[in-house]
Amino acid sequence: MLSTARLVAIVPVRELDRARRFYQETLGLSPADAPEPDSVLFSEDGHTGLQLLLRPDAPASELTQASFEVPDVEAAVRELEGRGVRFEDYDLPGLRTVDHVLTADGMRAAWFTDSEGNVLCLHQLTG
Repeated sequence: MLSTARLVAIVPVRELDRARRFYQETLGLSPADAPEPDSVLFSEDGHTGLQLLLRPDAPASELTQASFEVPDVEAAVRELEGRGVRFEDYDLPGLRTVDHVLTADGMRAAWFTDSEGNVLCLHQLTG
């Protein structure tokens, strides 16, 4: 039933202008028509999207809000580091990164936070 439905991840942000600049200028996303005031929608293909929704009192989430599939995690990490993004490193049971990248069965991933403290991920499918 939902296989052809449009999917939009909604990320709460405390300062909409700051967040818009981060997603547009730092991550390189293109804004589309926002479905409601106090929000910004980014959609590259018109089918999936990421919507920033102004919520001044919302706390940043410690859980991953969205993950971007990329062809090469290391290259994407280097490019975003060049734009000022700081990536996380983890050394936990079942989650250990080396140079910011987790290697697991069938995937590689790296995590960072947006301008509002929300956790985002880059992931690469490897098999």
